[in-house]
Amino acid sequence: MSSLIVPVILSGGSGTRLWPLSRKLFPKQLLPLVGNQTMLQETAGRLNGLTIASPVVVCNEEHRFLVAEQLRETGKQAASIILEPVGKNTAPALTLAALDKKKQDPVMLVVPADHVIQDVEAFHVAVKKAAVLANDGYLVTFGITPDKPETGYGYIHMGELIQTAFQSALDSINERPHLIKAFVEKPDLATAESYISSGGFLWNSGMFMMKASVWLEALENFRPDILESSQKSYQLGKQDGDFYRVDADAFEQCPSESIDYAVMEKINKVSLFSSQKSAVVPLAAGWSDVGAWSALWEARSRDEQNNVIKGDVIAERTSNSLLYANERLVATIGIEDLIVVETADAVLVAHRDSAQDVKLIVDRINNAGRDEHLIHRRVHRPWGSYEGIDQGERYQVKRITVNPGAALSLQRHYHRAEHWIVVKGTAKVIRGDEEILISENQSTYIPLGTTHRLENPGSVPLEMIEVQSGSYLGEDDIVRFEDHYGRAT
Repeated sequence: MSSLIVPVILSGGSGTRLWPLSRKLFPKQLLPLVGNQTMLQETAGRLNGLTIASPVVVCNEEHRFLVAEQLRETGKQAASIILEPVGKNTAPALTLAALDKKKQDPVMLVVPADHVIQDVEAFHVAVKKAAVLANDGYLVTFGITPDKPETGYGYIHMGELIQTAFQSALDSINERPHLIKAFVEKPDLATAESYISSGGFLWNSGMFMMKASVWLEALENFRPDILESSQKSYQLGKQDGDFYRVDADAFEQCPSESIDYAVMEKINKVSLFSSQKSAVVPLAAGWSDVGAWSALWEARSRDEQNNVIKGDVIAERTSNSLLYANERLVATIGIEDLIVVETADAVLVAHRDSAQDVKLIVDRINNAGRDEHLIHRRVHRPWGSYEGIDQGERYQVKRITVNPGAALSLQRHYHRAEHWIVVKGTAKVIRGDEEILISENQSTYIPLGTTHRLENPGSVPLEMIEVQSGSYLGEDDIVRFEDHYGRAT
C-alpha cells in the first residue's frame, strides 16, 4: 500500500441537541464531553499510531481560532485549516479538502470531530483494511456493529464479501469488508429489531475513506452542481495566516448535502456509473456520535446508581441520570432517568427519553430573539476570553482574561466608554497618543471615541474587570484599525 493517507477532520457541526453546553459559537466538538480533552483533540489524538500525513481540518470560520489553539495544545500541526463561511453539510466540506489535496491525490480518511471511539486499536485495524480498498478505487465507509435496535441512526445493508490481501484468517465474517447493498433511513423500532436479528445490517457511522480523485469523479457524476460551486469558492479563496478562506459569495451558492446523500447512496442505484464501487468495513470499537445527552450518558462511565456525574453535584436517591454542573452546586433528590445540565446562564432538565427534543428548545430561544443558543456567558477570543458578570440599563460588567503575549485589536467605540481595573498581572494600554502600564489594583479610563488597545506584556494571564457605560453596549460597536488576528475592518 503506497498511497499517502491524509486525515480530513470535519469540524463544522453545531451540536444543538447538546444545549446548553454546546452553543453555535462553541459547539460540542470543542468541548471536553467525555474525557479531559475536547472531542476535536481526542479525534486528532486517535490518529496517533497510524502512518499518515498531517490532517486537513474543515471548520466554520467563527471557530477558527479555537480549532487552531486546540490542535496546538495537542502538538498537532494541520496541513490546512479550511474555513467555511457558512455550513453546507459534509459533501461540500469534503470536496474543499479534496481540492486542497488534488495534486497529491492521497487516500482521505474522513472523520467527524465529534465522535467517540473507545477502542482505538480496533479503529486502526479497520482503517488499514479500508485503506487497501480505497487504494483500489473504492469509496469506503465504516459501519458500526450494532449492539441494540437503535432508531436514531441510519443503517447500511451489507452485500457480498470482498476478498482483499489485507485480511486475517482470524477475522470473523462480520469483521471483513463487504460491498454495500443499500443505505437505509432511520427505522422505527420494529424494523430496527429485524435488522439486528438478521445480522446483515450496520449503523452508518459517517466516517469514510477514498482517494481524492475518486471522490471528485463521483461528485462530477452525481452532483456536478456541488463540485462546480466548491471549485469556484476554493479557486477564489485565499490564504489568511494559518487558514484558507474560501470565497463566501461562491460558497453561499453551493447546495447543502451530506456525503451519503450526494454520492454514497447513488453508487449502486445508477447503472450508468457502475465503474464506481462502494464498500463498508465493519467496526466494533465502542463508537458513538454523541448526538444527544442520552448518547453521552451511554458513552461515559457511570456510578453504582447508574448516574453520569460531572462537576459539583450532590445526588440523593438519584439513579439512571446525567448530572452536569459547570458553575454552581447541583443537588438532586428522588429522581431517575433525567438529564440535568447547568451552565452560567441556562439550566436544562429533561427526561432521558426526550433527549432528541432539546433542539426544540434551541429553536424557541432562536425564534424569541435571545442569544443563549449562540454563546456562553464566557466568550473565547484568539487573545483570551471575556465573561459577562452583570448588566443593566446603560452599563455592563465583564471579566477579561488576556493570554501572555496576546493583545486585543487597536480599536474605537462610538457609543460607550470603558473603565479597566487590573486584578492580576500587568496591562500595557494604548489610549489615544499615550502608552501606559497598569499593575494589580490599578485602573484606567477609556473615554468614548478614543482609540485604544489592551495588551498583556507579561508571562502570566492578565485578569481585569471592565465596566462599560453608554447608550449602546453591543459587541458590534467596534471599529478595528489594526489586529494581530486578521480582523481589522
